[in-house]
Amino acid sequence: MNVSTSSQQVSILTKDASVDFPIFDAKSRSLKKTVMGLVGGNIDSGARVPIIEALRDISLHLEHGARVGLVGHNGAGKSTLLRLLAGIYEPTRGVTEIHGRVAPVFDLGVGMDPEISGIENIMIRGLFLGMTRKQMETRVDDIAEFTELGDFLGMPLRTYSTGMRVRLALGVVTSIDPEILLLDEGIGAVDAAFLEKSKRRLSELVDRAGLLVFASHSDEFLRELCDTAIWMEHGRVRQQGELEEVLAAYRTSRQ
Repeated sequence: MNVSTSSQQVSILTKDASVDFPIFDAKSRSLKKTVMGLVGGNIDSGARVPIIEALRDISLHLEHGARVGLVGHNGAGKSTLLRLLAGIYEPTRGVTEIHGRVAPVFDLGVGMDPEISGIENIMIRGLFLGMTRKQMETRVDDIAEFTELGDFLGMPLRTYSTGMRVRLALGVVTSIDPEILLLDEGIGAVDAAFLEKSKRRLSELVDRAGLLVFASHSDEFLRELCDTAIWMEHGRVRQQGELEEVLAAYRTSRQ
C-alpha cells in the first residue's frame, strides 16, 4: 500500500516489502541476464514460472530530515528500491507507506521530447515532476540562466549533444520543491566546471527537500548530500547506519 498525504509528516515506511518479477518467456539465459541487469536480485529458477526476486524483505523507517545514501554494486537493487519508494513498483509482499509529495529523479531524460524546443521541454519536464505550469513559468528564466544554453533553448532537443541535454534536465530538476526527493546519480556527461555548479544546485535542492534517498557510486557525492547509508546486496539490505561506517564496510567487501 502507498499513501500520499500532505496532512501527515513526511515519512517513508516499508515493512518486509518484496518485489518479484515473473518471467513468462525465459528460455534463454541471455534473457535472464538482461532482466537481471535491469532490476538486480536473484532468479528463483525452481518456480513454475521463473521469478526475479528484485527486492527481498525490505524494512525501512525514514522520517523528515533523513539524508540517506544507497550503495551497492550494479544490479544490487538500488534503483528498484527507489522505484518502490516512488510508488512505481507495488510490493509483491509486505507494505510500503509514503507520506509526502514525491519527486522521483531517476533518468534525467525521462519526460523530454526530442522534437520540441528546450524551453518547451522545461515545461514538460517540470509537469512530469509534479510542478504546475504556473510554477514552472516562474522558474524558466532561472533555469535558462543556469543551463548556459542561450539560443539553443529555442531549438529542438534532437539538436542537443548529450551534455547539453543533461544541462537542461539538471536545470529543471534542481528548480523543483519536493517533500521527498528520490535521486539516482546520472550527471557524468557534463564538463567538470558545470558538474561543480550542478552539485551546488543539488545541495540546495536537498536542503529544500524534507527527505532524501540518493543512489550513487561516488563516495564524495554521497558525503556531500547524505549522513546515513543503506548497503544493498542481491536485493536485500546488507547494512544500514552512519554513512562512513557503511561506506567502509562496503569498500572492504569489494577488495
